[in-house]
Amino acid sequence: MTDLVIGADGLPRCAWGASTPDYAAYHDTEWGQPLHGDDALYERMTLEAFQSGLSWLTILRKRPAFRLAFDEFRIPTVAAYSEADVTRLLADAGIVRNRAKIEAAIANARSALELPGGLSAMLWSFAPAPRPARPASFAEVPAITPESTAMAKALKKRGFRFVGPTTAYALMQATGMVDDHLDGCHVKPTGTA
Repeated sequence: MTDLVIGADGLPRCAWGASTPDYAAYHDTEWGQPLHGDDALYERMTLEAFQSGLSWLTILRKRPAFRLAFDEFRIPTVAAYSEADVTRLLADAGIVRNRAKIEAAIANARSALELPGGLSAMLWSFAPAPRPARPASFAEVPAITPESTAMAKALKKRGFRFVGPTTAYALMQATGMVDDHLDGCHVKPTGTA
């Protein structure tokens, strides 16, 4: 499989985005699109942390259940979760039932409440300047960058868990802080020509 493929619809896209219908929809409408808002970014951060060690497709398919289980990822609501909520979440077969990740999601909501300017402003402060050109292949796409390393360090300092440099970079890719769609991919970030 090459890094860029022509889909059944005749559109060129990043190969991973053409591998399943779920990925195609996510690739074409969400991945790499600028996302703002504290709750929206908290959701993405949480899902990226839950993805660690698993396929993103697993998380994508469980996302509706995650949204239901975590009260639509409303930060104040999740921050108020108790041990009873941890028990409830551990019993929910619709999500990934990992105690450390569940407890991290709750701790991260509490830490997000403490950020003076909010989570969105804090995360976007690490977005690098746009590249002069999109990558030609996925060999040119890093797993971590100085910006993702700095983001992870700043998050850890503020009490966040399960957001290392690799997870931070995946978050940056998913939320449009960086554009890692390949050169020739039909998807353009919102607000670009």
